[in-house]
Amino acid sequence: MTRNDYNPALRDDVNLGPCIGLLEFATIPRGIEAANAILWEANVELIFSAPVQPGKYVLLFTGSIDDVKTAMRCGEELGGHDVIDRLFIPQIHEQVEVALRRTDGYIDGKLDAVGIVETTTVASAILSADLALKKANVDLFDLRIANGLGGKSYLCLTGEISDVRSSVTEAARSAKEAGRLSREVVIANPHPELSRYL
Repeated sequence: MTRNDYNPALRDDVNLGPCIGLLEFATIPRGIEAANAILWEANVELIFSAPVQPGKYVLLFTGSIDDVKTAMRCGEELGGHDVIDRLFIPQIHEQVEVALRRTDGYIDGKLDAVGIVETTTVASAILSADLALKKANVDLFDLRIANGLGGKSYLCLTGEISDVRSSVTEAARSAKEAGRLSREVVIANPHPELSRYL
């Protein structure tokens, strides 16, 4: 399975969203240059285009599959060795799209279980979140990417303990295979006060 061509086994009740592409650059100037080129080259919407810690630049965009592929090719050709990670998902899970457009996490009430997966890149966190949601019946309540985290990213899931364990295992496997996993944790029956700090 490559990071650009994966086809996970989907649950029957999965709601899919649009196509997304992501390019992570080692330098800010090259990232900004690529953002400009992509906007000229393809009919895509930039969801996120900004410097992230530690001195990297991330472009996250959506559009038709053909337009996202065109944007990916354009950005990768221009970026060359400055491209340090990439991601192409033809149909992202709808909760991941919502989380990427949201500026803060939200959770309310008692939690049966919480799963957290931390990765070293933005692309690996997004892919992990998508795979986790497609694997088991869990909810994504937070997806933090890079800033304030020294370039790392993490996702937080909740649901029944068996589903959380299954989804975290899938998410961690993907990140580990890519050499991008920092740590994964499953907390069964978390303290009621914990939700205030997530």
